[in-house]
Amino acid sequence: MKQYGLVSIVMPCYNGEKYILRTIRSVQKQTYQNWELLIVDDCSTDRSEQVIKSVDDPRIHVLTNTENSGAAVSRNYALRMAKGKWVAFLDSDDLWEPQKLEKQLRFMIEKDYKFTFTDYRIIFPDGKNSPYIYTGPARVTKNKMWRYCYFSTITVMYDREYVGLIQIADVKKNNDYAMWLKIIEKTDCYRYPHCLSVYCKRDNSISSGSKWKLIKHHYILFRKACNISPPLAVLCTLRNLIWGVHKKLFYRKKV
Repeated sequence: MKQYGLVSIVMPCYNGEKYILRTIRSVQKQTYQNWELLIVDDCSTDRSEQVIKSVDDPRIHVLTNTENSGAAVSRNYALRMAKGKWVAFLDSDDLWEPQKLEKQLRFMIEKDYKFTFTDYRIIFPDGKNSPYIYTGPARVTKNKMWRYCYFSTITVMYDREYVGLIQIADVKKNNDYAMWLKIIEKTDCYRYPHCLSVYCKRDNSISSGSKWKLIKHHYILFRKACNISPPLAVLCTLRNLIWGVHKKLFYRKKV
């Protein structure tokens, strides 16, 4: 298989004992094998660290936070340690299809794209699949990215050598969105129109909270992570809500 360079996979983990082994196996099953997996254990109180270290694979590197710090700090830590030309993201309870890295990398090389995402599907806590595949615009520009975050973190890949080191604001929710807003300053993002990622929704996830809490987190994103004024942060939040409805209507397709 043609080699496209090392892929650094960033994976924050907090109390992921129940699912993380399955997630690691989905990385090991990739048809593209030139990768390193940077798992940042965020002071888990379960057996996550033991489960991770039970996997004998020299490509897996376990990093540990000195205190429980959240996903933003964990991702920043991994990004500082990454050695690959490419960066991809996978949360400790989600999954990739076996050809995710290979197909997305080939797409990026052939098109000379520096920042891409794939389609994805959702599995609910009861094990049922969503009847939809979630898509996005063919090209996400800076203006579109400020409107709405059209893709899931686990679908993203970017060229680290082109983009440089990204460090994101320490916000509890939407820290991934804050990262994309930084990268989009340097390059547009392009959709690879194939479903290669699986988001496993959990009952206790931040994204499963009330709508008002989600609105609050979006305001915090624009106010704190993007450092814009309160009135402008309110306007950005309202615009985000409107374009979120647009995404649900036009950027999903029935399986």
